[in-house]
Amino acid sequence: MPAVPLTEWLRGQDDQMLADLLRARPDLAAPPPPDIAVLAARAGSRASLTRAAESLDTFTLAVLDALVVADADQHPVAAERVAELVGPEASTSRVRAALDRLVALALAWGSAEYSVAPAAREASGLYPAGLGQTSPVLEGVDVAALLETLPEADRRLLATLAHGSPVGRTRDAAVVVPLERAETPVQRLLAQGLLLRRDAETVELPRQVGLALRGESPLGTVRLDEPPLRTTRRSDVDATGAGEVLELVRRAENLVALWSVEPAGVLKSGGLGVRDVRRLARELDTDDRGAAFVAELLFGAGLVADSATATNPEWMPTTAVEPWLVAAPANQWATLAAAWLDLPRLPGLAGMRDAKDKVLAPLSDDLRRPPAPVERRRVLAALAELPPNTGVASPDELAEVLAWRAPRRGGRLRDEIVRWTMTEATALGVVALGAITSAGRALLDDGPAAAAKAMAESMPEPVDHVLVQADLTVVAPGPLEPTLAIDIGQVADVESAGSATVYRVTEASVRRALDTGRTAEDLHELFRTRSRTPVPQSLSYLIDDIARRHGRLRGGTATSFLRCDDPVLLAEVSAHPTAASLELRRIAPTVLVSPLPLAEVLDELRKVGFAPAAEGADGQVVDLRQAGHRVPATARVRRGGPPTAPSEERMREIVAQLRAGDTAAATRRGRTVSLTAGGGAADTAATLALLREAIEQNGHVLIDFVDSRGVASQRVVTPFRVGGGILEGRDKVNDTVRQYPLHRITSASLIASS
Repeated sequence: MPAVPLTEWLRGQDDQMLADLLRARPDLAAPPPPDIAVLAARAGSRASLTRAAESLDTFTLAVLDALVVADADQHPVAAERVAELVGPEASTSRVRAALDRLVALALAWGSAEYSVAPAAREASGLYPAGLGQTSPVLEGVDVAALLETLPEADRRLLATLAHGSPVGRTRDAAVVVPLERAETPVQRLLAQGLLLRRDAETVELPRQVGLALRGESPLGTVRLDEPPLRTTRRSDVDATGAGEVLELVRRAENLVALWSVEPAGVLKSGGLGVRDVRRLARELDTDDRGAAFVAELLFGAGLVADSATATNPEWMPTTAVEPWLVAAPANQWATLAAAWLDLPRLPGLAGMRDAKDKVLAPLSDDLRRPPAPVERRRVLAALAELPPNTGVASPDELAEVLAWRAPRRGGRLRDEIVRWTMTEATALGVVALGAITSAGRALLDDGPAAAAKAMAESMPEPVDHVLVQADLTVVAPGPLEPTLAIDIGQVADVESAGSATVYRVTEASVRRALDTGRTAEDLHELFRTRSRTPVPQSLSYLIDDIARRHGRLRGGTATSFLRCDDPVLLAEVSAHPTAASLELRRIAPTVLVSPLPLAEVLDELRKVGFAPAAEGADGQVVDLRQAGHRVPATARVRRGGPPTAPSEERMREIVAQLRAGDTAAATRRGRTVSLTAGGGAADTAATLALLREAIEQNGHVLIDFVDSRGVASQRVVTPFRVGGGILEGRDKVNDTVRQYPLHRITSASLIASS
């Protein structure tokens, strides 16, 4: 029975099936195909077939391979034959279910007998199911009987190729000799046609031989069922995750504080250098990978960025960091977690080497991988399938399960992505003890706002007190209230963080608090009212001793200065009303200082009649005029991810357009008027005349129409009114009355009567 072309088969499907197909394979709808023929061409292309096959599990892929092995691209293949190739362990009903899945994706078509597109053979790889090419020499030969006559060494060699790669490399393939002169197993097998010579060093096992050696399992070892996944159940998942969140937020805040004072340099090739990563790891009290991950999180959230200056670009916080720093910890976490979930990068690649042995730097474009968000969500979705508080015993087992569900996804880093995702999600508190947390589940299902609320419920209640120890340490028995955390952070340094944070009061930390304007009395009051333990005398003595010496020597800020050997002229300047606006202050009889830039000070003084000049560090006069305007560096353009499925409304429009395009393609055109030649009023008049003629004859017209999105399509319309720049008529495909602006109609044709 000849195969039905994919185009004809698609035409016979209902609108719901076509809509489901476009939803499952969104690349087919971008841009919308004008008719079924174009849809079929896209669906049968190698690129689209390969992309669709990435969503198939191991068993369904085995069924697709069976169709390819059975040459379903050349003639229809019965379901029984497919089941026979898959092997006796697969039930017929399960094979048919897999076939139904392939049909729903248009990777195969048919009911009792099935066909696949020719490109399916390319999409399955050079050797589908590990089988080589068919050998014409063995057609009609009883291969099984021939194999029985072979020596053990020859059979062992063939078995190795049959159950592994069908291609082998050997020097014995240099020359093909007659059987009677053959000395090695390879030479004998080549002489008998049981091996095919590809070149002087390569041989290939013919498909007939591979099938014969595999016996009842023609496709080889096929893992029919999903691997078992060991799980554990814990009651402290959310609490453990909340503890990780507090640590992550602390490290993120520390990074912001560090780069606010000492920004990290940007490598010439982009990214963060090894020295800066190690410094960051020391400051954040983590390893290099942990430090790189925090930096990637803040970068993904837009809280740090490349300054993009022409010389010495640096990594530093952005203005977006200010509201983030004052937000509640749960909201801070939600910002970072949402950024990570959609981050088109793989932080786990940081520190690894590429094919050229170059180290992949954090924050560089080398870590960019657009499919990363999809793969990340796959891992979390697998965890979300488990009951609440139930986690996986091992990330490796989860990687094995996901590899079975989609063996062609993820590329060579497929399993590593699963492990990286689990590690990163655990550091983020999205996963804890191998289970997805309540906040992580909310992030996946409902977004950052719901996730922040769930995380706030999981976090311990803030405490309003500390415990001051005799060794000048201050213990916070939980997360501190925001105001108390700021106060303690000013006067003490974090020594160790966790569920109970330990601070240490030092001479430098007390001086830092006094520098912010706090007095000794303020610090005594802070510890007296907030400590649940008696304040040790050593702490009081330390505060008083530092306060006595603090501020005796004072310094100020001066951006510019004015000097003059004539004190009278300098007194005249300082007495002028402009001196107040310039904030000029006399620090010596011949010196005035100002916090304003020198160029601004000089301009203002010149406006009121003075004639100052600028001088450099060597006392020579310098020119402060700008060399010219500068433009900001152009932001790097980020490519979008894979196409997403159209909305339901748009899906219906596309399917209707497909039907209309098919109807138009099958329509016989009569007289045609085109508006694309720019004929102006003459063409418009001819179009109106043609449409009125169709109305008078109660006939149909075929119009080429461009919608508001700029998408061109063809419509068969029964017109019944034209005027005011509008054609109104009934769409023949979906039997609805529509209005078509005349300026969007590029051509119109009368439909010839049959």
